[in-house]
Amino acid sequence: MKILFIIDDLELKYFEFNKLVTNFWLNVEFLKRSHEVFVATKNMLNVFEAKAHCFCTNTYFKNNELYKNESFKNIPCENFDVIFFRPDPPVDINYINASYILSMTDKNKTLILNSPEAIRDKNEKLYINDFPSLAPKNIVTSDVNFIREFLKENNEIIIKPLNRCFSSGVFYLYHGDKNTNTIINTATENGKTSVMVQEFLPGIKKGDKRLIFICGEILEYCVQKVATNDDFKFNEHCDKNLKFGAITKEEKNIENVISDKLLKDGVVMAGLDTIDSKIIEINITSPCFFIKEINSLYGINLEKIIVDKLENYIFKNLKPCSTRVLTNC
Repeated sequence: MKILFIIDDLELKYFEFNKLVTNFWLNVEFLKRSHEVFVATKNMLNVFEAKAHCFCTNTYFKNNELYKNESFKNIPCENFDVIFFRPDPPVDINYINASYILSMTDKNKTLILNSPEAIRDKNEKLYINDFPSLAPKNIVTSDVNFIREFLKENNEIIIKPLNRCFSSGVFYLYHGDKNTNTIINTATENGKTSVMVQEFLPGIKKGDKRLIFICGEILEYCVQKVATNDDFKFNEHCDKNLKFGAITKEEKNIENVISDKLLKDGVVMAGLDTIDSKIIEINITSPCFFIKEINSLYGINLEKIIVDKLENYIFKNLKPCSTRVLTNC
């Protein structure tokens, strides 16, 4: 196959040193299986002659290390069998515009995972409300008084922005906190920006779990993300904050509720964050699967397991195209 990864700007800048990054491991594994792999960032997408194109470069594996070429060529997106659309949030106007360009790709020739339509339509925080039986009690609002009422009713709450990642901008608040007005006004930009407000789940004291959803299945391997430096949340990607996570029967059964819906929506890869068997977020933009850490904790090669499932899904869903040729490479 001919594969394109749309990755984050920092990932491209430090490409050869990204062993903490899921895209690094998937790239290497695809290369080991003799697929052609290319990389680019979302700002390299463009429209030329009324078709989606991308300035990209190929990657290669040499002396057990991953490298990229420095020469970038503008290639039609439809010339790839598969495009993995995985830049990091924030999902701002530039992110949305990149998804519009990708949507111009001929879907009879190219699979895009996850689909740009899903990225636009299914906000990672709001998406949990498609599965109310699995979601904690929550509201989404910019109304300061509505948030105060929710806080009074639930005593402890979490406030989070709708378009960021890695716990950025997330606040904990308890009823009677003297910083209540400041925190709510800061989070909502004085009532101008909608946020998600969730009930506080006591299980967060042990951390939240990152479950791996691939091609309709939740894998049995996961990590427990514990709080960082006396914070209540995980926000530092390092070994001391990532623990062995034993998946429960209730967590494994989540796939029976969500699988068909996610696949129908165009979500093939997701990271489910759970506390007390409740889903607090469905990460679909660039879900981190903590491959390096899980390999160490479980003694496995998670990248091989994931790529096995992705290859099987792709070969089942990719429409044959005998004319697909990478030109100008």
